[in-house]
Formats: sequence, C-alpha cells, structure tokens
Amino acid sequence: MTVQLFVPCFIDQLYPQVAFNTIKVLEKAGCVVKYNEQQTCCGQPAFNAGFWGESKDVCTKFVQDFDGADYIVSPSASCTGFVRNNFGKIFENNAFQSPAKKVTNQMFELSEFLVSILNVTNLEAEFNAKVTFHDSCAGLRECKIKSEPRTLLNAVKGLELVEMKDTDTCCGFGGSFAVKYDTISVAMADQKIENAIATDAEYIISTDMSCLMHLDGRINFNGQAVKVMHLADVLASGY
Repeated sequence: MTVQLFVPCFIDQLYPQVAFNTIKVLEKAGCVVKYNEQQTCCGQPAFNAGFWGESKDVCTKFVQDFDGADYIVSPSASCTGFVRNNFGKIFENNAFQSPAKKVTNQMFELSEFLVSILNVTNLEAEFNAKVTFHDSCAGLRECKIKSEPRTLLNAVKGLELVEMKDTDTCCGFGGSFAVKYDTISVAMADQKIENAIATDAEYIISTDMSCLMHLDGRINFNGQAVKVMHLADVLASGY
C-alpha cells in the first residue's frame, strides 16, 4: 500500500525524528511511503488565530499537494482533525470542494491508520519502560481515537501502560490558547503532569507532539523527572 506522509510544521522544525520514525513504522507495516517535498502547513494555526482568508490559501495548497493520494498519514491527530472537520466548511461552494472532500476522506492519524485501516496491532517493537498515555483533545474529540494507540502500546515488548487520572482532560496547550491564556494553560499542564507522575510512569506518550512540547516545557521548568515521547518513537523502538 502506498501512502503520502504529511509532516506537521512543528515536527518538521523541532522534532524531525518523529517524522523519520513514522516512516520507519509505516514501512515496517508494509507500506510504501512517499513524501511530497512541496508540502507546507495544513492551515490550522492561521485558522485558529482568526485569519481565515490566509488559512484558506494554505489549505488550498494542501489540497493541491495531496490531490490524488490514496492515503495521507500524519503523526498528528491535531492536523488530521483540522483537515477532517474544517475543510468541508472552508471549501463549501468552492471550486476545490470536490478535491478537498477526497483529501478529507483520505486523511488519517498514524495509530488510527495502522489499527483501523491496515489491521496492524503488533509492530514487534521493544521499549522497556513504564508509561502513561495522554489523550489529546484533537485525537479524542476530533478524530475519535482512544483505543488505537493503547492497542499498539500494549503490544510493545517490555512496556507497561498505566492510566493516569483524567487522561482525557486537556493539557492546556491549544495552540494560541497557551499564549493568550498563559496562566490557565500552565495550571492545566501542571495538573496533567502531576497526574502522570502519580502513576510512577517514566514517560508520557501521546499521538500529538504539540501537547508533549507544552508538557515538556513545564517539566523542564519544574525540574521533574518524567519524560515525554511521541507514539511513533515508541513503535519504532527495538528494531
């Protein structure tokens, strides 16, 4: 199966190993991975900041870049959720309505694609650690993902998954929310981290590096021992 990889802006700029490990995992699952070097952003940052016109321009390029792809896979439920839930409105009664709909239907988050489309639940990964999982708002509420990452993690050799309290509560990032409402955002992050530490987990795992980036900032500021790790990095471990 051939898939097109979409790499979110912050992963491209700050966490490129997540993108490389996503390729590694997809190839392990039997996929041929292609990467369109002309791709940029999905349009979400501008849209959420209220710059809808500018966002539409970026979204139009996204549709053009991925038009004709059988599957588009991203290591981000946030970007995936934005494309799925907003492209229909952005391109309503527009010349790009039809290709945008096709792109929307072919967009998948990594764990969802592996489990629900490929029926792959065990990638023979090995990661000897106790971990807890953070459900991102985008994954849980926009992409309806909950069991998929846990199914994959439970198959990892040496890994112990323990659930934290209020795992489905927001971490406080929310993109520009963390800038506009920094005091609330920090309090939410600290609560999430405290819940994770209470499980004695060594790592907080998530489908979204944006959430983990936010949590990691507070962890480093507070000098806490728990670490963060993207799901793709875990699934690529041990081979």
